[in-house]
Amino acid sequence: MRVYEIKVVTSHPLIVYFTDAEQMQRLILSIYMLLCSALTLVAQNITGRVVDSESGEPIAWANVYYDGMPVGTNSNTQGRFSLPRHEGKTLIVSFMGYEKQTFKVQGAQGVQGDEFVVRLKWSPQELKTAVVKAKKKKYSRKNNPAVELMKKVIKAKKQTDIHRHPYFSYNLYKKLTFSFNDVSDKSLKEGLLKKMPFLQNHVEVCSETGKRILPITFQETTSRQIWRKSPATEKTIITGKREDGLNKFFTTGEILNSILADCFTDVDIFDDNVRLLRHQFISPISAKNAISFYRYFIQDTVYVGDDKCIEVTFTPNNPQDFGFSGSLFIMADSTYRVRQSKLLIPHSSDVNFVEQLNVNQEFRHLPSGDQVLESNKMTVQLSAIMDMARMQVQLTNSFTNYSLEAIADKEFRFGGTEITDPNAGLRNEQFWADMRTDSLTKAEAEMPQMVKEFQQMKHFNVAMFVFKAFVENYVETSSDPKKPSLIDIGPVNTIFSHNFVDGFRLRASAQTTANLNPHLFAKGYVAYGFKDHRVKGMGELTYAFKKRAYSASEFPLNNLSVSGQTDVMSPSDKFLPTDKDNVFTSFKVTTVDQMMYFAKVGVKYQREWANGFGFDVQMQRERDEGVAALFYQKLNGSRMPSANTDDHLRYFNTTDVRLGLSYSPGAKYVNTKQRRILVNNEAPIFTLSHTMGVKMLGGEHNYNFTELSAYKRVWLPSAWGRMDFYLKAGAQWNKVPYPLLIMPAANLSYVVHKGTFCMVNNMEFLNDRYASLMINWDINGKIFNRIPLLRKLKWREVMGVNALWGTLTDKNNPALHPNDSELYYFPGHFNREGQYEYSSFLMERKKPYVEVYAGVYNIFKILQVQAVRRLNYLYLPDTKKWGWRVKLELTF
Repeated sequence: MRVYEIKVVTSHPLIVYFTDAEQMQRLILSIYMLLCSALTLVAQNITGRVVDSESGEPIAWANVYYDGMPVGTNSNTQGRFSLPRHEGKTLIVSFMGYEKQTFKVQGAQGVQGDEFVVRLKWSPQELKTAVVKAKKKKYSRKNNPAVELMKKVIKAKKQTDIHRHPYFSYNLYKKLTFSFNDVSDKSLKEGLLKKMPFLQNHVEVCSETGKRILPITFQETTSRQIWRKSPATEKTIITGKREDGLNKFFTTGEILNSILADCFTDVDIFDDNVRLLRHQFISPISAKNAISFYRYFIQDTVYVGDDKCIEVTFTPNNPQDFGFSGSLFIMADSTYRVRQSKLLIPHSSDVNFVEQLNVNQEFRHLPSGDQVLESNKMTVQLSAIMDMARMQVQLTNSFTNYSLEAIADKEFRFGGTEITDPNAGLRNEQFWADMRTDSLTKAEAEMPQMVKEFQQMKHFNVAMFVFKAFVENYVETSSDPKKPSLIDIGPVNTIFSHNFVDGFRLRASAQTTANLNPHLFAKGYVAYGFKDHRVKGMGELTYAFKKRAYSASEFPLNNLSVSGQTDVMSPSDKFLPTDKDNVFTSFKVTTVDQMMYFAKVGVKYQREWANGFGFDVQMQRERDEGVAALFYQKLNGSRMPSANTDDHLRYFNTTDVRLGLSYSPGAKYVNTKQRRILVNNEAPIFTLSHTMGVKMLGGEHNYNFTELSAYKRVWLPSAWGRMDFYLKAGAQWNKVPYPLLIMPAANLSYVVHKGTFCMVNNMEFLNDRYASLMINWDINGKIFNRIPLLRKLKWREVMGVNALWGTLTDKNNPALHPNDSELYYFPGHFNREGQYEYSSFLMERKKPYVEVYAGVYNIFKILQVQAVRRLNYLYLPDTKKWGWRVKLELTF
């Protein structure tokens, strides 16, 4: 075994597995991976351990990679590593503060057998004439030349920041490719893939990893980016856009590319925090936290192109924290500019499914003195889930034509931050050839042919028909791509459900698509309860003033809708963010027998703009009928209501007009057949609404209800996760019976639902003034990562508090006005002795309701379990101190 002194710049690629984080998006991405679940890795690996040559202690996070090939990995906490064997290549093992070692992978030379031990020798580091001799191996920031150098780099970055100019613009070319990884000849000749011999013609070797890949989708866009300082404005003008691949078989195929783009975002190390994989990573040159979060080591003086640079390697203090490791190449002059960066996510980090990720960035110096990004290449290799195929994501960005010239104000005058040229999707091949800095690979260029070959397979359309029903929750009525579906059947998860009144319930639902009419849409359902033997249903007709691609809910809305519905529900069901008869919400933590039949008709207009502002106006007529334990009875001076149903009102009738305003700057959505999904939860959301009830068109009550809400996500420093704040407040201004009072947003199912209270019963509190605050703290493993056993499990912590303050003014308090026929008896139950026991109560003016919860998620990388504790109002009947909720989600 020989030791060489290496003075070259090497690549340290990493492997990553992506599975998508907010529930439906994560599910859809993982389902795409099922398309080739038969792919398996059949390759010979080199395995070994990296240890300290003196102490024999394992060295975690050591870099193990091939010279001249971007194929590598990091040792784990026990110093072990494994990577593909490439005969005849030179393997390099290195770590900060140790001498590099190289081995020839060839027969008995260097590496003998499949497992070996690498002993690295501790070595002092050098910078110019400064010699640092470490008496101890404990890392220290004091008098550390690497730390002092990085402080200068961080301080100097403002002097070369292009944002100091009044204007700038540049052209951006971006390509995103999604592939199956580690594709072997054997896997292509077994199982389902045996019937797809044409796939062998589309397998190629990835230039970044040296592995065989099968690209299945790719997307490329070109855009002009413009920026001005005053007023601070940044806009994107998309000039070209195209995509191809298996996502074309899905009506909601844009979801895959949208999710990938949202998870694998552009990395800007000049920002203090880098958003990647839907987490925030601290930049290695962050002005706020970098010095305290990372350990820096000076490695060598090297050349990047013709520029002499100082190579500085870095790694997080705790390898399982969400941070990068890698190398920065700093100009060896007085400017301290970053010439090149190579970022990795350590294999031992707490990031799920990420085997290896590397980001290689090149920067260049403009004549104006600014340091700007010239190229960005991200390669992410994703691990397998439940023996499914490994995946790979590649993102390539090229930045050209930087300009500091003034930009006319009219170019910024469009709503939102992004606009697409009407001809962006019509660009010819010559346009793309001119815009690309690198040509497409053979497999990317031949992807349209692969799509045609899939379509020509026997029974392929039938198989896709069934598969899409599972993925999209809807069944298309046509499996012929030449005759797209005019009507979709679904949602599938509402076909079967159960509740106290319906008993077992069947529902058939359908909706039209833009293939029938791009402006006019219809949807509805018919349901039947086998316990009450009643038919329910809904119908809605929507006119979209803007032409739609598939569904009426596409952003931004400009829709006019007319609807009618007759069904059964509990008062708390209106707070659920999903369908009330979703099969998963049918399972309740308690018996919910206070329900109502309702029949309503309404007309609604919704308008949204790309800048995030929106409004809606609605007029609705509703008739409610109490059923099971719910009834309506006016006060008559008696202490309790009558058990005689003849004394109960059969119907409760209202007519109201509602105006709602919303503002969510920076919000981005993807469309599904059922609804649209917000993909960036960092966007704040503000809403304000007012509902006015009138005694007309059958309405029997005058009332005014005002409500406002605000949502904001905050990322905490030093990788302490994120906190979501959700504030709501409202007031019912008039004297009204209890159905028009304000009840808590109670969640009576076992499933975690954002914005709801877990331990409050149905209509437990009735108020006419309220305010609620919900705080969710996702600690993201920061604590568990420091506990050995939990660190191995990669579990993550979450905790939070839900608080509700409410009051009922005297005018709406039945106890103070026992003979006021405008007020109703509060809800309750008659016991076996015929006595009435109230189930709705008043809150103490100075005593908010509070519940707290603590949970663990990332259990088996998919399960979240929360324990919920109710802290007060425990003296009320039918209350519970403890409860639990679950949630299934895939997250990085």
